[in-house]
Amino acid sequence: MHTWVFPAFWLVVDPLNNIWQSFQFITHHHDLVPITLVILATSGILALFWRRQRRHVRTALIMYGLSFFLMVLSAVPAALGWDTAAKTLHAAGLLLLGFAVVKLSSIIIFDVILCLTPLAPPQVLRDLIVAGGYMGAGVWLLSRNGVTLSSLVATSAVMTGVIVFSLQDSLSNILGGLVLQIDESFTVGDWVKIEQTSGKVKEITWRHVAIETRNWDTVIIPNSVLIKSQVLIQGQRSGEPLQERRWIYFNVDFRVPPTEVIRVVTDALLIEPVEGSAIDPPPNVILMDFKESYCSFAARYWLTDLAKDDPTDSLVRCRIYFALQRAGIPLSVPALTAFVEERDQERAKLHHEHEIEQRLGALNLAQVELFREMNDDERRKLAERLSFAPFMKGELMTRQGAEAHWLYILTKGSAEVIVSTDAGVHKSVAILHAGDFFGEMSLLTGEPRSASLKALEESECYRLDRQAFGDILHGRPEIAHYLSEVLARRKVEIEAVRHDLDAAARAAMMKGQQESIFAKIHKLFGLTPPSQQNSAK
Repeated sequence: MHTWVFPAFWLVVDPLNNIWQSFQFITHHHDLVPITLVILATSGILALFWRRQRRHVRTALIMYGLSFFLMVLSAVPAALGWDTAAKTLHAAGLLLLGFAVVKLSSIIIFDVILCLTPLAPPQVLRDLIVAGGYMGAGVWLLSRNGVTLSSLVATSAVMTGVIVFSLQDSLSNILGGLVLQIDESFTVGDWVKIEQTSGKVKEITWRHVAIETRNWDTVIIPNSVLIKSQVLIQGQRSGEPLQERRWIYFNVDFRVPPTEVIRVVTDALLIEPVEGSAIDPPPNVILMDFKESYCSFAARYWLTDLAKDDPTDSLVRCRIYFALQRAGIPLSVPALTAFVEERDQERAKLHHEHEIEQRLGALNLAQVELFREMNDDERRKLAERLSFAPFMKGELMTRQGAEAHWLYILTKGSAEVIVSTDAGVHKSVAILHAGDFFGEMSLLTGEPRSASLKALEESECYRLDRQAFGDILHGRPEIAHYLSEVLARRKVEIEAVRHDLDAAARAAMMKGQQESIFAKIHKLFGLTPPSQQNSAK
């Protein structure tokens, strides 16, 4: 029994012993234990403190894990005398070990060391350096196995030419991507226009540039095509903020003087900037051309949010429309449109009476505080002098400190009264609704606007000029007493908010303001002073 047990036992143990000796030789010869500890420690530190690079660290660990496995596995064929298989596994393990070291080194250099400096190499350059490291590891491995670089180049020259010829488009894309990132003509985040494609640069890779359009599409443009095309970088100017000039075209009939159109639209765009437009440079309006039956104009403004081009253009068009409506300037109509209407004095008189009745019914002037002391004839005269004035949401109806000659009566919508304090703080004083009025102080005393008024929604007003009030006051001067009381009360309310006045200070200011306003009304409209009225009686 002992004659065959011991040989059989030795047949099993001897190969295992050879494998173990081969494993010990490999680990000691290549210092796998300290290398493993260094790589694991480095990977752990990078994964802990640089979380964005965990994916790359994981890749390096997988490479090293495969490297370790292949070199350990090479001990088996080495112990069995299979030298070719052992050398192949050992070489593959060394190659993966080099790749893992290059991968970790790139993370340490680009994501740790260079992040502490102002240097920021482009991604393509980083990839190129890492690829060069991989090639260096491969050349080093070949040189260890007796293959020289000169012989490698000589034997692969023909193959290299074939590869270059077949992959010329791909190589053109790669070189184009490298040039774009090194040159930095444009970078990720820039808004560009390339031929018919306009959008934001999302990514610049070896092969292509990805552009996200405003329609939520992503356009892929190969680098080889891009470097041959003209690229428009939108909204960029050296030393200036990101903004792009936009053109809004509109047409007005020849019968309106162009200077009046330019003035009305320019004032509407300047009085309160449209949301999404720049304050500097300011918007402007120019006369573009004379057409068959109209003048062509363009309003130019600077867009600050390039992603909202069409919505901001729409707001500017609405601002233009409402400004022209307030000024009584109609947009042009087609030249071939013919209007035929039978007109005579009787028809015109009926139309005028109907319009006055509509105004009186819509405004209900008897319920407006400023007109309560007037009789029906006086209110009717005022209604005849009213003109329609619409405003869009967000538009300033009046500006604090401005000189004006109009009184506004709000018939639709709402508006916010805003007062600017001496400290530059803007306070909301009140909200006006249909039936309220504003601008009376400037109209009746000549003083600058004491507050700004901003439309909270699309609103409609009727405005009244100073001459209409003058005719009423000259006919019945005693109305000035009531008007001065109403104006004084409203002014004291604004001043109380601006200066935080108490009740006693308000009462004292009320008396003084009423007397002052009463005197200003008499002076502005040239009314007879009360003392002369009494002596005349």
